[in-house]
Amino acid sequence: MPALLQERRERVFLVLAGTFLAAMTLLNVIGITRFIQLGPMALAVGVLPYPLTFLCTDLICELYGKARANFLVSVGLGLNFLILAVLFLGDAIPSVPADQMPPWQILQLAAPVALPNGDVVEGSIGLYQLIYATTSGAVFASMLAYIAAQYCDVQLFHFWKRVTRGKYLWVRNNFSTLMSQMVDSVMVISVTFGAAFLRGDIAFKAILVLIGSNYLFKATVALLDTGPFYLAVHYLKRYLQLSEGEYAVPGGAAEATPAG
Repeated sequence: MPALLQERRERVFLVLAGTFLAAMTLLNVIGITRFIQLGPMALAVGVLPYPLTFLCTDLICELYGKARANFLVSVGLGLNFLILAVLFLGDAIPSVPADQMPPWQILQLAAPVALPNGDVVEGSIGLYQLIYATTSGAVFASMLAYIAAQYCDVQLFHFWKRVTRGKYLWVRNNFSTLMSQMVDSVMVISVTFGAAFLRGDIAFKAILVLIGSNYLFKATVALLDTGPFYLAVHYLKRYLQLSEGEYAVPGGAAEATPAG
């Protein structure tokens, strides 16, 4: 039934969009609150779910077309602004008196600490103040990187699809993601730690290590998800009853792939 098929297509899009937005939000919320060591790679913990965003946009590009993919990226950009606005609002509103705060909201520092936003704190610091200092700048940096990388991924995916005349799914999946991941890694690290580098709080070598680790992790995940991407496209095209060159958009509109 057409109505049932359309409902199925919208549900799949909702799952892909929800996964995309959840991974993007996790990046901004946990961001650089902790760095982890994965073999030779030093990574911000917020990077762990981020490669899922590129897998989701590639699946939406393949199944729903460029317009839907760009729409999702635009919604994600709006959510980035919302996260940033809530962070600024939470920092601007006066807090309750110190004697009314729960003990776990106050952290005692053993030595002066230079925060990512440039403040130097000694003695004690509020938990939210610490979270705000480590996430607000990272959210702004991720917004710039997000705009460049995600739109780049969508455009490159369809560019490679045109170049290969709709063949070689692995080419458009990998080459669009690998190139956009490089843009993302360079931008997000440069903007996040640029001010700290200019102040002399972080060495240029450390920034290069972070960029290299960031990209190596994302590129590795991008290459490893080629198999799952093929399986997902194969299964979902059957599940959504898509013919060759057709997109699962309302009204059953189709966009023909150039003949090879």
